[in-house]
This record gives sequence, structure tokens and C-alpha cells, in this order.
Amino acid sequence: MADYLTIDIEAALALRDQGALLIDARTPAEFAEATIPGAVNVPIFSDADRVEVGTLYKQKGKNEATRLGVRLVAPRIPELIDAVEKARGEKRTQVIVFCWRGGMRSRALTTFLGLAGIRAKQLVGGHKAFRGHVRQFFEKGEWGRLLVLRGLTGVGKTRLLKQLAAEGYPVVDLEGLANHRGSAFGALGLSAQPTQKAFEARLWEVLRTTPPGRYALAEGESKNIGKITLPPQVYLSLQTETTLWVNASLDYRVRVILDDYPAVDQYGESFVAPIEALKKRLGKEQVAHMLSLLHAGEWQTLVRELMVQYYDPLYDHTKPENRIEIDIEPEEDGIERLKAAITEVLGRRGDSE
Repeated sequence: MADYLTIDIEAALALRDQGALLIDARTPAEFAEATIPGAVNVPIFSDADRVEVGTLYKQKGKNEATRLGVRLVAPRIPELIDAVEKARGEKRTQVIVFCWRGGMRSRALTTFLGLAGIRAKQLVGGHKAFRGHVRQFFEKGEWGRLLVLRGLTGVGKTRLLKQLAAEGYPVVDLEGLANHRGSAFGALGLSAQPTQKAFEARLWEVLRTTPPGRYALAEGESKNIGKITLPPQVYLSLQTETTLWVNASLDYRVRVILDDYPAVDQYGESFVAPIEALKKRLGKEQVAHMLSLLHAGEWQTLVRELMVQYYDPLYDHTKPENRIEIDIEPEEDGIERLKAAITEVLGRRGDSE
């Protein structure tokens, strides 16, 4: 393909930031696993088509597979062009097409679009080039300060971050990006977590808007959030700043936890396996007692005992020496104390906006 019809990843992302439309020509399954944030899926092949073409490639070679691909795609060319045109809307923006590694699929769709009068370029290296860009960012890139909220389970760190974000504070919602509450029960009531690749793409998208000299607020996390692993340099960033340690009473924390798990009776049985997984730490008798509370619907008592018996002993040692403690009750005063603590931490280095 002519050079003027191709574009590298750096230039493509720059155009994306200016409003260019990215079209992912891979299958729905590939798109669901991970894509470039903001891309629209216009698949050349269905998932089944890709398997069929790939099988033929292995059995009879490239030429036979290519011919099959042409037969499968040809009847759908008008449909593909219409899908891209619909995604462009009235803005008529530049279109950048990619597939796995910048091969036949994206080349074909770019050609179809050009013949239909739609300005389009093929991304050299495809999604593989984007993955390399993301890995490079997390290994050698730089971002601003990450001010970290920590505290015992139930102090409401996530709700505090959401409130601050609503007021214009910069926030990196790691648990939101990972779709997990970051605890033994963190997946209950939520849809499936994203893949590791999809999470890293989402995190890249957020951190790149927090360049050196700026800051963002985040929640203190372990290296893993459910099945998601934080990039090592991001995890290290969470350990370097003064901690904003949030204090709250046990009653307050129980209320917050129950607020975070609405309609607990609806999926109460989902708590059984996570509770049973605590036998090694709590012992069979304590777990049996907790299961009896669960089956009786004694939610407040159950949550209280989980706090006292499991969570508090597990996380109390995570209180770092370098911290500012904030009593969050009552919330009206507590949020103002938290804001003051943020200002204090930023003022200690004076280099963030």
C-alpha cells in the first residue's frame, strides 16, 4: 500500500486526540478482548469466518485462504462502508483502520473506503503496535504524582474519590477501570472484569492525561485487583507519596459496605464461596458461624464480623508511617478535612496543579 495511505502509531494517536475515527477491523471476539480506546468495531470477518480462513491457511496456504477471504467479504463491502460512514457521522473525520498487525484485513477495508471516497489510512503494525506503545509507556513513560487514599475496609475511599471527581479533582479510578472492588468479595454484583490488555489500555488512557508536573488522586491498591495486575511502575507510584489515611467508626464502615452491595439478598448465595475461602485464616467454626449469619440474612452482623475478624487484622498493618490522618465523620466536615490534606500534600513539593 502506498505510504500516503499508511500511518504509524504515534501519528495515529495524535490524530485520534484531534478527533480522528479509529476503526478496528478485527473480529468481535478480538475487539472484546482489547482495542484502542475509542475505536469502533467494523469487522471484516466474523469470528467463525476467521477460524475458517485460518484453518484453510494452515492446510492449503496463503493463496487459497486469501481467495476464501475475498469470497466471504465481497458481498459485505457495501455494509462495511455504510458502517464506517455511520460511525463518522456528520463530522466526516479522518479514518484510521487497523487489524491485528497491519495486514490484509485493515488493508482491504482501507482500500474499500478509499474507493468509496472516504479518506482512510491503515495503521502500520495494527493493534500489536498499540500494545507495544502501551507497554513502553508503563515501562519507561512518566506521569504525574498519584496521591493515594488509604484506610480500613469500608471507610468509603471509592465514594470519596467519586465525590472529589464530581467537584473537578483529577482522579484515577483503578477499581472502576478494573471493574472490581479490590477485595475478597469485590466481584459480587458486577459484570466480568476486562482482560489485562483492555485494563492496561484504559489505564494508559487515563494516566497520559496526568503528565509530569500534575497530580491525580487514587485509591491504594495491592498489586492485584481481582484478576488484574497493576503495571509494576504504576504500583510503585502508589507507594511513593504521603498517604491520605481515612478514619471512620465501625458502624459507619458497615453502612458504607452495605451501600456498596445493594440488593444483597438478590445474590446472597454468591457470598458463600468467598466466605468459605476464608477457612484457612479464620478456621472452620468461624466460617460456619458466618455462613449461618448469611443464610439468616443478618447482613449487618455478618459485615461487622467480617470487618473485625478478617479485614481489619489483614489491612491494619498497611498504615504507612508517612501519612496524614483524616477523620471522615461527619461527612460534611470530613470531606473538607480531606481537601485540606490534599492541599497540604501538594504544598510539600509545590510542583503540581
